[in-house]
Amino acid sequence: MFDQRTPYWILFGGFTLTCIAGMVNAVGFLGAYHEAFSHLSGTTTFLSADLVAGRYHQALHAALLMLAFFGGATLSGLVIRDSHLKAGRRYGVALTMEAVLLLSAVPLLEARQIWGSVCAAAACGLQNAMATTYSGAIVRTTHMTGIVTDLGLALSHWLRRRPSRGGRVRLLSSLLLGFLVGSGIGAALFQRFGYSALHYPGGLALAIGVSHFVHRHFWHRR
Repeated sequence: MFDQRTPYWILFGGFTLTCIAGMVNAVGFLGAYHEAFSHLSGTTTFLSADLVAGRYHQALHAALLMLAFFGGATLSGLVIRDSHLKAGRRYGVALTMEAVLLLSAVPLLEARQIWGSVCAAAACGLQNAMATTYSGAIVRTTHMTGIVTDLGLALSHWLRRRPSRGGRVRLLSSLLLGFLVGSGIGAALFQRFGYSALHYPGGLALAIGVSHFVHRHFWHRR
């Protein structure tokens, strides 16, 4: 169960991460291939549908995105080494790696190379695996299906007058709001800058990653 006083760094961090994911996913949807980078539900469906229809080139594209997301999640696990959300873990390193992947995706996507999509999907997989649990509940930052489901369950508890979990609802709401805001920003940036819009979430991830690293290794030791 979530504590009623969810730490501010979790609320702010969750909002920022979902904002980054929303920006990245908006670019993917509005790009040449109209694909999702931040989650795999549609990609899995496309993979099966393309295999059945004999569109093997498109199926390979979907399979590579799935493998990239999987690889990013694996890399995150190797870096952070624990799925429990906790201050002091190596989030700065993971976010810096995510930033490198997003920034690397830009020239590849502009050249219409599949490896750009692979880099973006790997970045999202890495981010999504950064913190998978908090106070016994699952927390995801690159897709909203579970978030909306949990908010719906929270509403059902309120309607049945069961004890409310205000901290949980606040965190879930901040995650959903962050993704909505990020998606809107990403769409606006893509209309103006094209795939270069990924420089913004990449730069934001880099700034947070470096700040976390400096705080943990230098400022926190004072």
